[in-house]
Amino acid sequence: MAARTKKVTVGIDADSHVPGWAAAELAPTTPVAPDPTSAAFFDIDNTMMQGASIYWFARGLASRKYFTTTDLARFAWRQLRFRLSAKENATDMSEAKEAALAFVASWKVSDVQRLAEEIFDELMEPRIWAGTRALAQQHLEAGTRVWLVSAAPVEIGRVIAARLGLTGAIGTVAEIVDGAYTGRLVGDLMHGPAKAEAVVGLAGAEGLDLAHCVAYSDSANDLPMLTAVGRAVAVNPDSVLLREARQRGWEVRDFRTGRKAVKIAVPSTAAAGIVAGAVTAGLAARRRRLSK
Repeated sequence: MAARTKKVTVGIDADSHVPGWAAAELAPTTPVAPDPTSAAFFDIDNTMMQGASIYWFARGLASRKYFTTTDLARFAWRQLRFRLSAKENATDMSEAKEAALAFVASWKVSDVQRLAEEIFDELMEPRIWAGTRALAQQHLEAGTRVWLVSAAPVEIGRVIAARLGLTGAIGTVAEIVDGAYTGRLVGDLMHGPAKAEAVVGLAGAEGLDLAHCVAYSDSANDLPMLTAVGRAVAVNPDSVLLREARQRGWEVRDFRTGRKAVKIAVPSTAAAGIVAGAVTAGLAARRRRLSK
């Protein structure tokens, strides 16, 4: 692995120089009749995990007094509003990009890594869908590489991938200078078409044949990724994706207890960068209090 320069970005493999990738630091699994040209790509929020990973991360921060429960409630409401409206327009995306990860400006990467690991163990792991995890495990046992693909910060994806024994994660990338976050993004949010572009880029670098690959998601926002591979599976699908899956003859897996199960903070736009102003404002207020 090449040495890092003074200014680096999270989730970039120094050998490939492709942003948004973060290999889980695990020993490789023993392949069983593997297809070296295949891979499985899993969305995280409501596909691999119940609710949005960034919401649970925010909740973990709230429990550690990084911001208040009122901030958290406002954050959850905004994400739910995004889901109910099912709209992600240019203004929403612009606001998301500006707010994404701004709250961690000046935070040390090591601290965020530690918090993500702690919060995964406390709040995220119990919410991993057993059915989706079993699907991922089947791919691993067949010698197929398994990647998480999420609009959430790549650090969170990397922790989830490591904890679940997956190959790695593709996610939104934050800029780092001298081991601390600047609060700016590198590139765009890993959302919608950007996910498909990242998967295509990874396939080219890893020698994958997209026709041999499979993608899993709950959201119609991920149609670009789902249609970029040879096989698509709708997992806990929203109504738009369910309709699309039926029309295209895609496999549907639903691990919810009911067809109308409540889903927390699902939309990828809001989840992408701790977008809600509650999080950024709450943590900014905390920094102001500490500086007094």
